[in-house]
Amino acid sequence: MSILLMLLAALVVTLGCAYIRLGVIVWALLTAVAMAVVGLLAGAPLAMGIVLLVFALLVLPFVIRPLRRSLFSKPLFGAFRKALPRLSDTERTALEAGTIGFEGELFSGKPDWKVLLSQPKPVLSAAEQAFLDGPVEELCGMLDEWQITHELADLPPQVWKFIKKNHFFGMIIPQQYGGLEFSALAHSAVLQKISSISAVTASTVAVPNSLGPAELLLQYGTEKQKNHYLPRLADGRDVPCFALTGPYAGSDATSIPDFGIVCKGEWQGETVLGMRLTFDKRYITLSPVATVVGLAFRMYDPDALLGDREDIGISLALLPHDTPGLDIGRRHLPLNVPFQNGPVRGHEVFVPLSFLIGGTAMAGHGWRMLVEVLSVGRGISLPSSTTGFVKMAAAATGAYARIRKQFGLAIGRFEGVEEALARIGGYTYVISALSQSMAAAVDRGEKPAVTSSIAKYHTTELGREVVRDAMDVHGGKGIILGPGNYLGRSWQGAPISITVEGANIMTRSLMIFGQGAIRCHPYVLKEMH
Repeated sequence: MSILLMLLAALVVTLGCAYIRLGVIVWALLTAVAMAVVGLLAGAPLAMGIVLLVFALLVLPFVIRPLRRSLFSKPLFGAFRKALPRLSDTERTALEAGTIGFEGELFSGKPDWKVLLSQPKPVLSAAEQAFLDGPVEELCGMLDEWQITHELADLPPQVWKFIKKNHFFGMIIPQQYGGLEFSALAHSAVLQKISSISAVTASTVAVPNSLGPAELLLQYGTEKQKNHYLPRLADGRDVPCFALTGPYAGSDATSIPDFGIVCKGEWQGETVLGMRLTFDKRYITLSPVATVVGLAFRMYDPDALLGDREDIGISLALLPHDTPGLDIGRRHLPLNVPFQNGPVRGHEVFVPLSFLIGGTAMAGHGWRMLVEVLSVGRGISLPSSTTGFVKMAAAATGAYARIRKQFGLAIGRFEGVEEALARIGGYTYVISALSQSMAAAVDRGEKPAVTSSIAKYHTTELGREVVRDAMDVHGGKGIILGPGNYLGRSWQGAPISITVEGANIMTRSLMIFGQGAIRCHPYVLKEMH
């Protein structure tokens, strides 16, 4: 009985120490004292001695750090190293890409919310607000989503012209190259406004400002490339696309089979050092109308023309659309949300090495370039676009629930509809706040690889829930397509945002919990190296 009382005392002390998060040494001392007191009060010194001896033998190896390291940590780390596959250069680059922000606090298990709450609220500049009140408002007035999705399967010519004329494709390009040089917050606000009217137009504007050659050129391009391409991208003379995804490389973009062989060949009547590219890409947004194609491929140098490395690694190049051998195939039709999208192919397409983004100095660094650019684009484009259409859905559904009556009562007064409206309002607030927080992080200079994955996953998943509830409240009005249906295409297109820029089912497992836990942990990444 005395032993049972001592064990019960140890359990009570353990639970108390766990609740107030005391250290292991304090816990061990308090537990030993509690068991000793109970043993003495029970008049069982022998039993007390045995229990304390067993407790000491079990606990001391864990409490004494040098002993714990030699007995447990060292063998466990040895087994861990043997079980862990060797990190490839590409995997190491992906894990190390970007910066760590507040997500590091989340993965610590005890986040300091003051770090988040102390961040200043971002504000738009006067020029950015004027752009929202002027060209963006005017563009939204020109958009008819039924005409775009059902009648034309494209933007009207006057909309294309307006977008280019007002530099919508150049929001991230500096003013010295003719761009707007907007903050991430303004970039986000523009996409929000447009996506509340037309998902097709929002996608068209978003892509050149996220995973497009402009961001890559700004960070890694040569001066000659910047001076040539950036002014043309800013004013719409060039429309870009970026070819990364292929039939055999979707979420696992590092496994791309597309390749380029360094060799000599003829280019514009001269023999130059270049690459012979073979590639097969699909699902490439803007490719059917693109005038310049960004391409990701694995570069090889079997004849050692550039150095002693045969497998140089993933590299990026820019190809004009009229490059001999470059084939831009028939358009895809993504769930009746007909933004321009299609395949890009080529077989032994010869181009000079000057087509490499950043020149030969950046050959083999393509994956790091992509991951850092993707993290910014993923954190702005999709959360912002989602915010726009859920705000529209929330406003429209709330109004509809007030004016639509059944059984002599506005449907918004029924409990089932009230529950849906509550979810819509709550999720819309969360999505909007997360999108704004993400834009603010980018404006602070962060390159949030993990945070952008968190933002992309949760905004698009919650966005799908908002549209589902909105469709349920609208009933048949949301189902029958036509010029007056403002929800149907959003419901049809919800899986698109779930899938693009890293499918959510992979983003959650691999990037948030996999990369997040590794990157944000203070020691794991070092041990993996």
